[in-house]
Amino acid sequence: MKPGDTVTIHQLLGRIAYFHTLFIEPALTSSKQPRAGKACCNHMNTTGCRQPDVGTVLASTAWAVLDEIAASLGEHLRLCPDSDHKCCATCHIAASGAAIAQAWTVAEHNAYGLPLPTDPLVRACRTTAATRLALVFTQQHGASCGALAQAETPDADLLPDSGALPLTGELLALWHDPLAATRSPVVSWLNHCTDLNDIHRVLQQGGTTK
Repeated sequence: MKPGDTVTIHQLLGRIAYFHTLFIEPALTSSKQPRAGKACCNHMNTTGCRQPDVGTVLASTAWAVLDEIAASLGEHLRLCPDSDHKCCATCHIAASGAAIAQAWTVAEHNAYGLPLPTDPLVRACRTTAATRLALVFTQQHGASCGALAQAETPDADLLPDSGALPLTGELLALWHDPLAATRSPVVSWLNHCTDLNDIHRVLQQGGTTK
């Protein structure tokens, strides 16, 4: 990784935490328990070859903020059925990223008076966020992950842009090859909003990406 890449990653993780705390957390309604998802690499693997795990890698890095956010997302989070500190850290990042993307997508639809998001849209947002976040994590920590290599490719045509779902759109855009160059916010006017109602008002007035 190039000098400064770690700073960029930490800034982008901080932006996720900031957006979630300011905009999404007050709008969360689900109190259901996390669902069981696919087994992580380490719990599927019976050969003894293990990937870096949550206990030794994730907890001591800035990436732990995704785990903290995802833990509050109820049914949007789909954990390894044997979830513990030995889980593959990359799989864990992917699960957290998917949960965050789904929670943001649903919250934005509700806040803007839109119909509930379709299953293909939710799946595309979950898969894209999971893959992009996990890929950057592996690049930073020199990890690998069989599940990441086998992840499905989402239909790019289904992904929301910043003009429709500003928060979700920016989340997905900023993590698309974020280390290629220093990335600036895609939707800078979000910095002047204080809640989802503010964002909705901007969208009703025609929005802006400047």
